Amino acid sequence: ADRPSMMDLLGRAGYETRGVGKMHFTPDRHALRGFEARETQEELTRRVEDDDYLRFVHANGFEHVHDVMGARGEMYYVPQVSQLPARLHSSAWVAERSIAFLQNRDRSRPFFLWSSFIHPHPPFSPPTPWNKLYRGPLMPLPKRPDHMEDLWTYHNRHQNRYKYRDAGVDDHLLRVMRAYYWACVSFIDSNVGLILSALEEMGELDNTLVVWTSDHGELLGDYNCFGKRSFLDAAARVPLLVRYPERFPAEVVEETPASLVDLIPTFLGAAGADAGEAETDGMDLAGLAGQGMQRTIYGQFQCGSRGMYMAYNGALKYIYSAADRKEF
Repeated sequence: ADRPSMMDLLGRAGYETRGVGKMHFTPDRHALRGFEARETQEELTRRVEDDDYLRFVHANGFEHVHDVMGARGEMYYVPQVSQLPARLHSSAWVAERSIAFLQNRDRSRPFFLWSSFIHPHPPFSPPTPWNKLYRGPLMPLPKRPDHMEDLWTYHNRHQNRYKYRDAGVDDHLLRVMRAYYWACVSFIDSNVGLILSALEEMGELDNTLVVWTSDHGELLGDYNCFGKRSFLDAAARVPLLVRYPERFPAEVVEETPASLVDLIPTFLGAAGADAGEAETDGMDLAGLAGQGMQRTIYGQFQCGSRGMYMAYNGALKYIYSAADRKEF
């Protein structure tokens, strides 16, 4: 809190800033952190008065649904159909509230909108009929190379235990799990399409920097592991798609390694905002596009004294797990 956020800096540059969905701000989950306004949706919230999405669900007559994000605990990795209809699903709500902001914002100012979807975070609970989009028996099995346990760290074993996934492998369940995961992603894709269509109808699509990314991936059975907390590709290699005709050429796949620390300078660069106070380590992605640069990026997962670290240069990856003093 002693340093300005990206939203602080954009606000100082005249931008109207809005957050919709999951933010996981700590220690104050309700902090604005530079947003002029936020509409909250957190998967662990139980008190209706603490969460905008829960109030929405209850206002629509579904106050009887206890697990609006899917049942957790021992059901955490069991694929399940959402207990809510598609129109009230968490992913649909993020799109609806994002579009409402775009339609009602102050048109005299530029805007920054962060639309943050909880899915495809487990539990994998797409709404019907999206759960039938991919059929379990037709799904590919996970990546399970020989000697895969050599790549396990303390965190893999810990995750498998507390996610109830260390008592054997059921390939039929795995296939359905992956089908429901894909369905969650497809339902998000559909809702992101609604946001982009709204921008296009307003004549703002080509005038807007659109970035699509994620905080982490999901092992989903690769290496017989589940969850995140890993620098193997399945968990660490997240999508990073950028669209802004003014600064990025279309249909280009950039091979230079990029990182989430590049997002702040990318947004500030597009906005012409002062990044001086941000003390960023990243680079403006517009400056990387088409350059084929040699670059090493770094990753850190901090868990007390059990941290894990990564360095990657596009050809080689180094991982060190402090919990078991293991490197590979």
